[in-house]
Amino acid sequence: MEYGSVGGGTSGGGGGDHDPSDPQRRKKRYHRHTALQIQKLESLFKECPHPDEKQRLQLSRELGLAPRQIKFWFQNRRTQMKAQHERADNSSLRAENDKIRCENIAIREALKNVICPSCGGPPVTEDSYFDEHKLRMENVQLKEELDRVSSIAAKYIGRPISQLPPVQPFHISSLDLSMGNFGGQGIGGPSLDLDLIPSSSNLAFQPPVISDMDKSLMTDVAANAMEELLRLLQTNEPLWMKSSADGRDVLNLDSYQRIFPRAMSHLKNPNVRIEASRDSGVVIMNGVALVDMFMDSNKWVESFPTMVSVAKTIEVISSGMLGSHSGSLQLMYEELQVLSPLVPTREFCIARYCQQIEQGLWAIVSVSYDIPQFTSQFRCHRLPSGCLIQDMPNGYSKVTWVEHVEIEDKTTTHQLYRDLIHSGMAFGAERWLATLQRMCERVACQMVSGNSTRDLGGVIPSPEGKRSMMKLAQRMVSSFCSSISTSNSHRWSTLSGLHDVGVRVTLHKSTDPGQPNGVVLSAATTFSLPVSPQNVFSFFKDERTRPQWDVLSSGNAVQEVAHITNGSHPGNCISVLRAYNTSQNNMLILQESCVDSSGSLVVYCPVDLPAINIAMSGEDPSYIPLLPSGFTISPDGRPDQGDGASTSSNTQGSTARLSGSLITVAFQILVSSLPSAKLNLESVNTVNNLIGTTVQQIKAAMNCPSS
Repeated sequence: MEYGSVGGGTSGGGGGDHDPSDPQRRKKRYHRHTALQIQKLESLFKECPHPDEKQRLQLSRELGLAPRQIKFWFQNRRTQMKAQHERADNSSLRAENDKIRCENIAIREALKNVICPSCGGPPVTEDSYFDEHKLRMENVQLKEELDRVSSIAAKYIGRPISQLPPVQPFHISSLDLSMGNFGGQGIGGPSLDLDLIPSSSNLAFQPPVISDMDKSLMTDVAANAMEELLRLLQTNEPLWMKSSADGRDVLNLDSYQRIFPRAMSHLKNPNVRIEASRDSGVVIMNGVALVDMFMDSNKWVESFPTMVSVAKTIEVISSGMLGSHSGSLQLMYEELQVLSPLVPTREFCIARYCQQIEQGLWAIVSVSYDIPQFTSQFRCHRLPSGCLIQDMPNGYSKVTWVEHVEIEDKTTTHQLYRDLIHSGMAFGAERWLATLQRMCERVACQMVSGNSTRDLGGVIPSPEGKRSMMKLAQRMVSSFCSSISTSNSHRWSTLSGLHDVGVRVTLHKSTDPGQPNGVVLSAATTFSLPVSPQNVFSFFKDERTRPQWDVLSSGNAVQEVAHITNGSHPGNCISVLRAYNTSQNNMLILQESCVDSSGSLVVYCPVDLPAINIAMSGEDPSYIPLLPSGFTISPDGRPDQGDGASTSSNTQGSTARLSGSLITVAFQILVSSLPSAKLNLESVNTVNNLIGTTVQQIKAAMNCPSS
């Protein structure tokens, strides 16, 4: 095992200053300890688990090992000893817990046999009386709430209303989406009686029970995965070769199978695809903060909203060393996404393990771990993947990332995304690293105490106001990404009539804080354009061209009244826009645009003036209701052979030629404050025409054929 693992492990240095392609370095790094060396090390460990520098130097002379190897061996041995003690403590606590559980069951069975001395029947407990009384009280409150909402809906039918003070009534648009009980019929085949899905945050997550045997096995799997990942991260040829087309690292599968032999694929299908990629770059965040982000499932979702739709920590197997994540091991569930309803999410149940290699150097590995509750439905298996994080003197970090997965395509990949996905760009290391770099720049801009905004007339008066606006915009982007996810919490229906893809729609009941209460309709479609992603992004970003695609603006021009920079690229920013010549003078548009080498998105949402004032004054924006719409732009993954091709640079500075763009347009509309409403024919036609008109106007503005 690398870095001086315990037992028969290898000695090794490990660090960013070594050339992994040097055969002498590689031979030295993986030289195994002899039995005599291990015996001597074990003997000293029993006497002194924490040898000082003098003792390590003396031992290195006696055994012919470098002091650094001695240091790593003792670190790993202490970690192993701690894990053994924790397993022993867990077994003891488990036995005590089982004993208490048996006693509890026996007491419950005894209570079932108790009879009432008066009537001979089972006694009536006070709990059942109070439970019934509580239910009756809640029933009365719900009836009062229903009467109040019905009265409001009858007066303001079709107009979404927020009841969250102190924000004024929230108007999404002037669309008249009348509600009715039109079900069972459809347009071009699909039924309009769509299932009403509860808000995703209310979906219960049922974690499995992890046995002690699983925990022990998981520890071994994680240790082996870490060893494999470190070799993938630090070795070039023969494991990795440079692509002659775009300069990307390509895994040599023959060499990989010789070095890491496996009996068979984890997926029961001979037609399994392998996706493997590696990339490296500099990130404007220190290593400790990055490790904390990766080992916290909530921060993981917040940092990668465009890529991670769901992440849950099932169980913490080991919390690591005190004050550090080193040695931390977690079992996690996650769903990864491409922002289009045409691409299903990838589900993984993974063991994520963190190890501090040396001062300022961390490695984090993720590897699939089979849990029967989940794995029966998975079509993806993650082989050892992850990153190496090395601190730099200026507070930045150098990150090297590896993604390695087996994919079983149970359904055919949609033709629009086939090239992008099969090339490995959709879920590859390049996209992960580009997104990480962009999000870390955003965090850095948010932490700047100075007021770096460019606004008119001091619209954002303070740094607190800037941070509040950035939090509001971040929630808007996360809500937008969630609205077009193909996660298990979404069920899309297709409306025909636009093009081969059609318009995908779904209904869900919104009860989350920060969203209008009621039934929300999400509608989206994806289409391709023979235009570079950068040109498409510039078109959506420029407020001067907005009237050419924004159907709801009725052709009115907009003016930017506030601007917050989010990163080094000028396209990464937050804007507050005001429309000219409209009847709704108190409505503004909050917009955030994001761009990196893997793609871009433009997300916007109408927000009324009182709500914007709340955020700009620095108050908590969590309860400002948002229903964002927007666009995602990604390269189509097809190499271009003709003249005038667009160029795109990846994080390593190499240049790839990309022929066109894939664009997803998505709208969210609050169609009713009634919790059980259904769409009627008029509502569906309105949404279908809205997206169809938007797509046609975009193609016309970009001089592309409408067919």
